Amino acid sequence: MSAADPFGSAGEPSASGSEAPPRSGLLDLLSVAAVLLDAEGRIVLWSPQAEKLFGYSSQEALGEYAARLLVHEKDLDLVLRLFAEVMGTGEVWAGAFPVRHKDGSTRLVEFRNMRLLDDQGDFYALGIATDEAVLRQVERDVALSTRLVSQSPIGVAVLDTDLRYLAVNPALERMNGVPAQEHVGRSVHEVLPLLRTDQLEAAARQVLETGEPLVDQYTVGRTPADPGHEHAWSLSIYRLDDPGGRVLGVAGMVVDITDRHRAAAEAARARHRLAMIADGSVRIGTTLEVERTAGELADVTVPELADVAAVDVLDSVLEDRRAGPSGEYALFRALAVRAAYPTEAVRASDPPGHLASYGPDRLVTRCVRTGSPILLSHVDERDLPGIARSAEAAALLAAAGVHSYLITPLTARGEVLGALVLTRARNPVPFDEDDLTLAGELADRAAVCIDNARLYQRLRNTAVTLQRSLLPDHPPHRPGLEIATRYQPAGTSSEVGGDWFDVIPLTADKTALVVGDVMGSGITAATAMGRLRTATSTLADLDIPPTGVLRQIDKITADLQQYATCAYAVHDPHDDTCRIAVAGHLPPVLMRRGEPPELLDLPSGVPLGVGGVPFEDTTFPLRPGDQLVLYTDGLVETRHHTIDERLDLLLRLLDRPDRSLEHTCDRLLEALRDPDDPDDVALLIARIRPRDQKSGGLADAP
Repeated sequence: MSAADPFGSAGEPSASGSEAPPRSGLLDLLSVAAVLLDAEGRIVLWSPQAEKLFGYSSQEALGEYAARLLVHEKDLDLVLRLFAEVMGTGEVWAGAFPVRHKDGSTRLVEFRNMRLLDDQGDFYALGIATDEAVLRQVERDVALSTRLVSQSPIGVAVLDTDLRYLAVNPALERMNGVPAQEHVGRSVHEVLPLLRTDQLEAAARQVLETGEPLVDQYTVGRTPADPGHEHAWSLSIYRLDDPGGRVLGVAGMVVDITDRHRAAAEAARARHRLAMIADGSVRIGTTLEVERTAGELADVTVPELADVAAVDVLDSVLEDRRAGPSGEYALFRALAVRAAYPTEAVRASDPPGHLASYGPDRLVTRCVRTGSPILLSHVDERDLPGIARSAEAAALLAAAGVHSYLITPLTARGEVLGALVLTRARNPVPFDEDDLTLAGELADRAAVCIDNARLYQRLRNTAVTLQRSLLPDHPPHRPGLEIATRYQPAGTSSEVGGDWFDVIPLTADKTALVVGDVMGSGITAATAMGRLRTATSTLADLDIPPTGVLRQIDKITADLQQYATCAYAVHDPHDDTCRIAVAGHLPPVLMRRGEPPELLDLPSGVPLGVGGVPFEDTTFPLRPGDQLVLYTDGLVETRHHTIDERLDLLLRLLDRPDRSLEHTCDRLLEALRDPDDPDDVALLIARIRPRDQKSGGLADAP
């Protein structure tokens, strides 16, 4: 029956040129054979599949009795009886029966036998047969696939080549929240309009075209099953081909990984929080300045945590006063405001440096009075009066779109110093408890730094006040001398030092000029400086030479367990000389008219406090107009330049002896000092007056 496949074995178009309908790959897999018998049981039609199944060619089979050709002798009576029943009753017989193959082997074949009637009234018997083992394998595969798909917790969908649903399993039906029958014939976007399906459909078409599967594609969105919350799925897409290679469509497998997605998101948030805390540890508290520390806290929180951040500190904390009772108003000083972008919300905040008093009904007051954070995840108009400083500020916050608010206290060593205020407007995600925890961590770290800066500033102010009280206010007018002095404390990032200067009147119109530096910093150094200055002044009154003064001060310094450097010079206006000795101190500068300034070449000696080493003095002439510059190391020493480079710069700056001494002092400090220099400096410049302005029988100029 070679004409049984009118489209040809390869499924090509027929001779008429019309397009062949698609072949069934399943029938090809089963290789179903067709055999037609006449009423006598002789074979009258024999398909190519029958030749493959039984081994006989059509020439060998046609005209033969089927029972004698295919059935063993022992089964012949049974086959004849079954044939008679089918032909006599017209009932279909179905079952598996052992058949003798041409090669002599026995094969079990699945049969469907039925009676046919032609237009002449004659009966025929049609047998449809396939290999029983192949059939059972297909049945098992189908049963397994059906059970797996229907009972699997993994969502499974089959889509045609137009990417319209053909079938979905119960798991996907539950995931999508749409009945299975409402999927069929519709596209993914039509079934799941809440999902962004453009990329999914493009990926599915790529699979259709290439046959390359898409595995574990991560997708996030919402479905009718739970439209209020986002879910995450892992999607894999495979192309479906029949055994003949014809593309049937695609199969999609969907796994709900929402829990994993949320855990990963939470882990990412935790890593982000840790990164922010680590970043804050590095960026907050780089100096001992309250305002700068507050600005660093605001910088860390914007834009990573908030759109706008403000740092306000109680004025009582900055002024070192006790805060008022909890029911009273709280006075705040704004220290910093930062915004992620230009916004009206900044105008609603108090500008840095501004003082503002807020009553107990304001959230910022309640926060600092209770020491507890306040979180308003969703801000509405009723909340704005408690947040804003005024009705106008509330309107600005509303116009800026502020929808979430968080405030946490700045607490250090059990004391509330102020508050960190955060708002979100452009960022659509409201603050949550995790944000509150993170803000509290950053605020606590900043509060300790602010408290340290506050305490440091208090101690530093005390030390500076003490040191200034121990220095002369203005140098006295001395015969034959014009004198200018300066003292400049260390930068705000370091403690005060122990530098000092002094101008001491001596007998016979002589004047002692002193500059010294106690090693170390803080109140201890300032106190030691005061004691050494007093001792120096007392010893100078004894009119002993500079080496004798230094020798006695050396003993006192050793008793104080301190070290210091000192330059001690005595000017005599009557013989125009200067006698000087130094103890480990930098060399003074001598300026003469018409000559370049020079560093005096003096025996440097050892620092005071070392003990047991004699000091040497040097005497040199001083003419009218000459200047002697005494200074401490804070004027010239830096971490970035050698001392020789700095001393050369000092000499270059002293290029004009005709400048006023006050101008020269200011010029040196401005050129050689930075605001954050870590050491203080004492500077003394003395200029020799012309003889007609000297005392001792002549009128002294004012």
